[in-house]
Amino acid sequence: MQVVQLKKGKRQFLDRRHPWIFSGALASDTSEILDGTLVKVLSEKGQDCAIGFFSPGSIAVRVLSFEQFSIDQQFWNNKIENAFELRKNLGLIHEKNNICRIVHGEGDGLPGLIIDYYNGVAVIQPHAVGMYLHREAIASALQKIIGEKLRGIYIKAKETLPNRSDAKNEMIFGSVNVPHQAIENEITFEIDWIKGQKTGFFIDQREHRKKLMSFVADKKVLNTFCYSGGFSLFALAGGAKEVHSVDASQKAIDLLENNLKLNRFKGKHVSVVADAVKYVEQIGNDFDVIILDPPAFAKHTNKRHNAIKAYTRLNAHAIQKIKNGGIIFTFSCSQVVSAEQFQSAVVAAAIQCKRNVRILQQLHQPGDHPISAFHPEGGYLKGLIIHVE
Repeated sequence: MQVVQLKKGKRQFLDRRHPWIFSGALASDTSEILDGTLVKVLSEKGQDCAIGFFSPGSIAVRVLSFEQFSIDQQFWNNKIENAFELRKNLGLIHEKNNICRIVHGEGDGLPGLIIDYYNGVAVIQPHAVGMYLHREAIASALQKIIGEKLRGIYIKAKETLPNRSDAKNEMIFGSVNVPHQAIENEITFEIDWIKGQKTGFFIDQREHRKKLMSFVADKKVLNTFCYSGGFSLFALAGGAKEVHSVDASQKAIDLLENNLKLNRFKGKHVSVVADAVKYVEQIGNDFDVIILDPPAFAKHTNKRHNAIKAYTRLNAHAIQKIKNGGIIFTFSCSQVVSAEQFQSAVVAAAIQCKRNVRILQQLHQPGDHPISAFHPEGGYLKGLIIHVE
């Protein structure tokens, strides 16, 4: 294991147990250390501080342990078992729900690693080269912990590690056809981790999709940025009289249409392939409920201001058009936009529209997307349920 040393005064960040060490905190020459190499981190006085994966970017070390553990198979077994047990204790894996995230990066002490679970299939998405290099150990741990219920493991690395020429998307255990059926709160979805976005589904909206059901009985609902139709299906299950689903991708609409057929809901449904932002500008004033769940408008702090303006514009169009007494579920998954900044954007939109808006609930990511108390940056999803008069 290679060794890197901290500059004087930089140990305080590790004493706070933050899992990232930035390149500016290192005194060592790291030019010869390969991306993904395990490194031991020493204080300026030579004391052991942490072990983690090196990366040549601004985040130089992603910490795996603040103790001097061997990063061996038992380490991976223990970490993944701890994460899996939390999901079981949260009641997320049973016959009526077999979709959940079983490893959420820093929130589970495994920075740079995402593992989503779809009815017997684990989809690994590494966001750090070190995690990709240890994929076999991670897969072995999953097989040991989940046991015979695990029928397949797929790794999806090309999109998250574009600079790594050997990064592959492939089945590394088992053989499962896609699309693959899985269940969220008694509703069946087809999951395509090969062609679909992220790992194939947006698991983080599970609780909000279920919450939507209590607002939609006999209502006309608009679901924008609908992807495979999660909110749309739960709106129909909640008794909506009519649901319109909008996405710019025909592939997304195809996934949605397949999910509608699987579940045989009786309410009227209309699918629209269109730019969701422009579509909201042009709608009439007959929708009772609108869902705004756009992709991240900013991934870096230098784009934050433009993102806040975009959230304001989008919400203003929805607030302006929705019926009196209407409900809007509005979200931001831009990590660099704080919950306070997002709420301020929605308030600014309400002021522009000169309509009275009340915040009914503040929303955030669910328990299978935990946030480490030492890594507040992990709180990326924020949302509001608002009532518009």
